[in-house]
Amino acid sequence: MAVEQLKDGHGRTINYLRLAVTDRCNLRCFYCMPEKGIRFLSRKELMTYEEMLKLLSIFKSMGVDKMRITGGEPFARKDILYFLKKVKNEIRPSSFSITSNATVLDEYLDELPALFESMNISLDSLDRQRFFEITRKDVFPKVIDNINAILNTGIDVKINAVIMSDKNIQDIVPMVQWTREKNMDVRFIEEMPFNGTRGSDKISTWNYKDILSHIKTNIGSYETLPNPPSSTSMMYRIPGYVGRFGIIPAFSRTFCGSCNRLRLTPKGEMRTCLYSTQGTDLLTPLREGVSDDALRQIITAAVMNKEKDGYEAAKKRSFIPIYESMTTIGG
Repeated sequence: MAVEQLKDGHGRTINYLRLAVTDRCNLRCFYCMPEKGIRFLSRKELMTYEEMLKLLSIFKSMGVDKMRITGGEPFARKDILYFLKKVKNEIRPSSFSITSNATVLDEYLDELPALFESMNISLDSLDRQRFFEITRKDVFPKVIDNINAILNTGIDVKINAVIMSDKNIQDIVPMVQWTREKNMDVRFIEEMPFNGTRGSDKISTWNYKDILSHIKTNIGSYETLPNPPSSTSMMYRIPGYVGRFGIIPAFSRTFCGSCNRLRLTPKGEMRTCLYSTQGTDLLTPLREGVSDDALRQIITAAVMNKEKDGYEAAKKRSFIPIYESMTTIGG
């Protein structure tokens, strides 16, 4: 039976799903979670790979064919390659990618090119001490080695750096200059209030305009590049540079109007917006044995109520002062 393309109540086509396969991570980035970590999901609370594959199959049947694997750190989950190969070969999304912190990628280098055309790597500093202060782990040399190794495989690499006024402003220029001879994208992300401890009034005051102004002042002019529909990033290039840089206005939320994405947490909760108060439980009905059509109806109903933008979603949760850790939602 043919199923109509999934759309939200604002007429937007929804075709992109970010699946967090675990809430665990081997780093402790201060903007993502408290230093002592969070209460991680128990095995029973966590979706099995088979349950994930079932839900991905249902989403695919609804026209959601762009899929990204996230975490936590995806490679922190046992037997992750088994699952990634299943998604690639059985679900067969038209676009399949992954987000990683690159700490253990050397263990998977031979397998990755057959799975992914592109990979996002989270890296907030090119200075070893600042990297340690942000992540609370001293693994910077290994991360850089792994990034260079991934670049050599031909996989399209996108570096994602969260910009924080009191931590890593001095890294903006070196990271842009990194693209002079490296064929990759470096994307600067506005800090968001998702570390499980801080309220929205305590995040970085730097926004996308400040970042662009800083680059122009310290490096010079740049050219604006075209962006695909529904892109979250604004892309640029310094004349003569091989790679590109971009900005993701995640807190300013300028891209919300064309949002085409959903998130699925490790416990099977579908989120229609990062700033929402709660999601839609898909794991319970799945384990209760409801039909595929019933699951599609649950998904369709939730997506029809998708907020117009992150500001509308935030208004609904204004009485809740502390946001969740990003690792529980899915990066």
